[in-house]
Amino acid sequence: MRDDRMQRTPITDADWCMIDPNAPVTLLEYGDFECPYCAMAAPVLEGIVDENPDAIRLIYRHFPVTTVHPRSLIAAEAAEAAGAQGKFWEMHNALFANQPNFEIDSLRVMANGIGLEMRRFDREMEAHVHLPEVRQDFRRGVTDGVNGTPTIFINRVRYDGPRERGAILSAIAALAGAREV
Repeated sequence: MRDDRMQRTPITDADWCMIDPNAPVTLLEYGDFECPYCAMAAPVLEGIVDENPDAIRLIYRHFPVTTVHPRSLIAAEAAEAAGAQGKFWEMHNALFANQPNFEIDSLRVMANGIGLEMRRFDREMEAHVHLPEVRQDFRRGVTDGVNGTPTIFINRVRYDGPRERGAILSAIAALAGAREV
């Protein structure tokens, strides 16, 4: 019998990882940049990782729910374009801080604000160079049983509790013996 609370896809070097890629605890978030709940969860998750940099890492995967958030796909592409220039997390934070203002001109302002090489950004966005990565994350989310955002896994176990610091830290402590990534 398959456990629907378990993450089935492996974490790879291609995933966006905050802090130590070898940390013993993995928080995996499937997120949508246009989702207000993801925007609220982001500083909580980042804060937990910042407070525990040797113990906890954050992995971010795209899960744009375009039926509800029509601009989430282009926002995810912008994050990938920024990541190609080494600034994924800076764009991640800019997108959540500026949601849902994801018209191309707004995305360009954010890209410029974090210091991206604009000709490259424009070229990659126009050609949808990073769309395959976004779609791959989405497919992995479907495989992992994701049906909304944010969906969080702690050491491969789905966490459906409150998106508050104390609750997440308690869940991490409770899952300390869970199978590691």
